[in-house]
Amino acid sequence: MRHFHDYAHHVFAAGRFGGRHGWGHGGGGFFGGGRGGMPGARKLSATDLQLVILALLEPAPAHGYELIRTIEERSGGFYVPSPGVVYPALTFLGEIGHAEAETEGNRKLYRITEAGRRFLDENRAQAETILDALGRVGNRMEQVREAFAGMEDIDPSGADDLHRARHALKHAMMRKRGCSPDEARRIAAILDRAAAEISKI
Repeated sequence: MRHFHDYAHHVFAAGRFGGRHGWGHGGGGFFGGGRGGMPGARKLSATDLQLVILALLEPAPAHGYELIRTIEERSGGFYVPSPGVVYPALTFLGEIGHAEAETEGNRKLYRITEAGRRFLDENRAQAETILDALGRVGNRMEQVREAFAGMEDIDPSGADDLHRARHALKHAMMRKRGCSPDEARRIAAILDRAAAEISKI
């Protein structure tokens, strides 16, 4: 499906949140939306990823590849952190005492420490917001996939209209990169209303 991931990225980016940072390394908001990030990049900031990892390690220890797979599943395949991002994050969490690793053959099993749990408790709201947002974009991506499934075969002209509308939305969202939190909330509300209207059709 052409440009689907671009569309989903801009829908998701409109709902990014502001939060407390100041630990770890790297900056920026969701998917590079904040200062120091990579505009348009489909990624979490280093600090957000570290917090997500702690939240995922809380229920049970996990290997690095399991964390990658869990994040991919939660976001419906929208965000798949690379090993080159996840393992340095795990190493950093170990260095600051928030996680520890146990060697199992040629793999490492990571678990959260008591210090990591305390930090996670202090930032619980932010962690839940990130995970909730990943889940929302996963749901939205699935809804859009279903909406576009078979459209080109059934009605080529209707598919063209949808593509034009999607491109218009994409460019409108691009022009709003770096908008204020108030503007982001207004944009998110507009998209939510549009989604509700589409669901009624």
